[in-house]
Amino acid sequence: MRILFVCVHNSARSQMAEAFLNRLGAGAYQAESAGLEPGQLNPMVVKVMAEEGYDLSGNAVKDVFDFFREGRAYDLVIKVCDQSIGQRCPIFPAQKMTLNWDFPDPSAFTGSEEEKLEKTRAVRDAIKQRIEEMLRVFSLNPQSGEVPKQT
Repeated sequence: MRILFVCVHNSARSQMAEAFLNRLGAGAYQAESAGLEPGQLNPMVVKVMAEEGYDLSGNAVKDVFDFFREGRAYDLVIKVCDQSIGQRCPIFPAQKMTLNWDFPDPSAFTGSEEEKLEKTRAVRDAIKQRIEEMLRVFSLNPQSGEVPKQT
């Protein structure tokens, strides 16, 4: 199953979701991530993901519109940013479903470095929990690789 995670800059939330699904999905899923306006990888995200054993330091940020122009196909597109921003995301012709997971943007966090790290850890943990929940739901679906219907 091919899944695309989209956020604004592909610098934080979508990068974390991609990393978690690719590892926790144990090869059953192929996750990618991209942004609406690609920026630079957030160093706070690199740091908090390293605490969990994920090395994102060499990751590139990618443009969702490049993926669209290339004709990439996804079974599921998950927007991990504010819904109003996510509406700018292109519709991929083969996608079976789109989900909106609204997580705070670590680039907008204020406070001391430690306060920003704590807030970023909270987003990391929430994304990981959502990925784990998704994997449990998908494992209940008897057709391997098929997106379950929303209820």
